[in-house]
Formats: sequence, structure tokens, C-alpha cells
Amino acid sequence: MPKNPRRYSDQQAAAGIDAPLPELETWPNQYAGYEIAIAVPEYTSVCPKTGLPDFAALAITYMPLRQCVELKSLKEYLLAYRNLGIFYENAVNRILDDIVAATRPKWAQVEGRFTPRGGISSTITARWPRARRT
Repeated sequence: MPKNPRRYSDQQAAAGIDAPLPELETWPNQYAGYEIAIAVPEYTSVCPKTGLPDFAALAITYMPLRQCVELKSLKEYLLAYRNLGIFYENAVNRILDDIVAATRPKWAQVEGRFTPRGGISSTITARWPRARRT
């Protein structure tokens, strides 16, 4: 049985992963043992294959250690995705990686609930520390 050809390129699959984005600023955390939950109901980016807009509600949750993310810089950072071609999975994982790099939390999670396209909706959840690949 012949293998189906891919409908996307390697360039499309990796789109947006290394794109320059605004820096996430932080401020010194004053307390221990609590979590921060940030709701972003109007996230947008662009599908690198079709060029169509993607919409999602993001939930960013983390337990800070020494640093907390500054919300205005987070807003500017997320607005930069508006014109960025990036697959759902890559966007959620990139956001997690950038939050972790900026704040060095005890743990973090980013969930993206993407609106339906073609009758299919997706929820992508990425956690840190990351599970090992097997």
C-alpha cells in the first residue's frame, strides 16, 4: 500500500519555533507556595499551511519561585503571535518554554483550547517539568 504524501512541509512544521518575539519581563516574587493562573481568552496566530487565523483561549498556570511574569510584557509577547505562522502544538509548547525560561518556576502548564476549524477543535496542554520521551 503506497504511503500518503504529507500535506505540509518541514518548513511549515517548524514555522514560528525560533521567531523573534518580545522579551518576557519578570519581577521578584515575595511569597512561597502559591500558584498563578492567567487567562487569555483572545489568543490568535496564523496557520503556517493555510494562512488562516487560529483562535484560542489560553490558560497559563505556574508556581513561582523567585520570579513572576510581568503581565504587560506577557500581553505584548502574546500579541506578537497574531501575525506569526505556527501550528497549535508548537505555539503552546513555545509559550511554555518562554514562560519557564523567564521565570524558572517550580512547575508550569500552558493549555490552549483552539476553536473549531472544519468541525474539529483541539486542546493542547504542555507541562514543565517535561516528561521524558520514550
